[in-house]
This record gives sequence, structure tokens and C-alpha cells, in this order.
Amino acid sequence: MKGLELSRRYFEAYGPSLFAGLPADVRAQAAIGLVGPGSECLGFDDELSRDHDFGPGFCIWLPAAVFDVWGPELQRRYDALPRTFLGLPRPQAAPLSGKRVGVFETGSFLRAFTGLDRPPATFREWLAIPEQFLAVVSGGEVFVDEGGGISAARHVYEGFYPEPVVRQKVAANLATMAQAGQYNLPRCLSRGDAVAAGAARAEFACALMAVLHLLSRVYMPFYKWSFRSLVERTAAGRAYAARIEALVAAPVRTVRAGEVECLCAGVLGAVRTLGWTGCASDFLLDAALDIHGRIEDEYLRACPLGAGAYA
Repeated sequence: MKGLELSRRYFEAYGPSLFAGLPADVRAQAAIGLVGPGSECLGFDDELSRDHDFGPGFCIWLPAAVFDVWGPELQRRYDALPRTFLGLPRPQAAPLSGKRVGVFETGSFLRAFTGLDRPPATFREWLAIPEQFLAVVSGGEVFVDEGGGISAARHVYEGFYPEPVVRQKVAANLATMAQAGQYNLPRCLSRGDAVAAGAARAEFACALMAVLHLLSRVYMPFYKWSFRSLVERTAAGRAYAARIEALVAAPVRTVRAGEVECLCAGVLGAVRTLGWTGCASDFLLDAALDIHGRIEDEYLRACPLGAGAYA
């Protein structure tokens, strides 16, 4: 059984009893579901996932005023729920995992991932949030939210980045692809430095996957799940998956420039089709600079592309 289904069934079995005897507005203002950094919230959990942070559990989100009064009591009731369900034990919080289920104040829960207790209001705020955390707050599932407390924020995040931010992030990742894949990878191989070449290849692959996620309007999650997310959650990813896997799985000394250039040409064609660049050059840094220069917002144009030095 997948983790989200397990969570929902545990909530359906025991969730209503948590609010017995409490004022009706407590239940009316509570949201319940499972959202967080676990693989189950992306739908990627499997048998291997059960060795840590896996088991029946759910989140209860309360507005600050309700949390201050009733949060401790609801947490006490949650802690007293059955320790096993359908033969599976409740998860124990690991030192690096922190609290993933139980009772949370809505604003604090969002702030832990985004730095904000509300949706971003500016391009600066959007760019300040690591993309993997946007995948977290927009992932998982909210089972019940009569008051709309957490769902309103999630609705904004689910709508993806504003268009100018998408273009800025695409330009930055194209610059990284140019630096790591088109420039440094062949130079490292020419020098016989397999370690540096491997690092350049990894940087190139991550930036490529980032661009494909952005073009598909899907947040790229934590690196462990980036490729699976690309294949299963993006329209573009399936067309590139076999070539990316072949590039990364091959011994680095056997990588040929043509394999990288083929992937670059595909991405460049996609952004040209969108009308974001009319650059005729095949070097992705030129396209990145063109896309960046066309962005009207002054703050975004002032953001460096981060392509680094071509030494």
C-alpha cells in the first residue's frame, strides 16, 4: 500500500475521534492531510521506503489562534492513537527527519519550507525558495480543509512560478548546461581528468533536468527523485529520459561531445519554439543571455546567471 493511501485510511479510521467534545469551530478550521518531504508525498515510495519514516500518520494544520489554545490537546490525542494500523507501526521521528506528522500551526508549517507563512508576493520571494521545497508544499494531499487555511496557499504554489521567473530560471540553467556540458566536460576529458569530467557531467545533467521540469511547469524535487520525477511527472522528460540515462550511466571517459550537443539542441529548440530567444548560436550561454536580456523586470535582469568562469 502506498503511503498516501495508508495515511488517508488511518485518518478515516481515527481522525474524527480527535475532535470529540471540542468546540465545533476547532474542527471547522482544521485542515487534515499528508504534506511533507517524504517520498510518499510524491507518490514515489516503494518497499525500500519502509525502512525509515514510513507508517500510518497524518498532519493536522490549525490557524495560529486555534493552535495556541487547542494544539497541545489535539497533539496529546493524536499521540494516543493506535500505534499500529493494518500491521504497520507508526513512524518514529528520526534526528534528520524532524516532525512529519501530528499537529502543526499552518503558518509555521509553511514557513519551515518556504520562509514565508503566506504565498510569495514578489519575484524576489519566489526565487528565494529552493525549488525542492516548492515541490514539498505543493505535493502530498489535503484530505479535508473546510476553512481553506492551507489549501489557499497550496493553490498558489500549485499554479507554478510566475512566467518571468520561469524564464529567469531557464536562462540560469541553460548557462550552467553551457558551462558544464558544452565547455568544461570536453576540456576535462581532453586533460584526462575523469573526476572533474564526472563532476561536469553531473552538473550538466542536473541543469538539463531542471530546464525540462521548468518547461513542463513541474517543480523539480530533491536530487534523489529528480530523474524519476522527470520521467513520471513531466511531458518533456519521457522524450529525453533514455538519452539522459545513457549519458550518465556510461563510463565518463567514453562520453562524446555529440551526445551532449544533441541534448542541448533539443532544449534550445524548445525555448526557440516558445519565442523566448531568436539566438542563432548553438552555444547555450548565448541563448541564456538573450532570454535573460529580454526579461522586463529590473530585479530579475539584475540576477546573475551563475554560469561561472570559463577557465
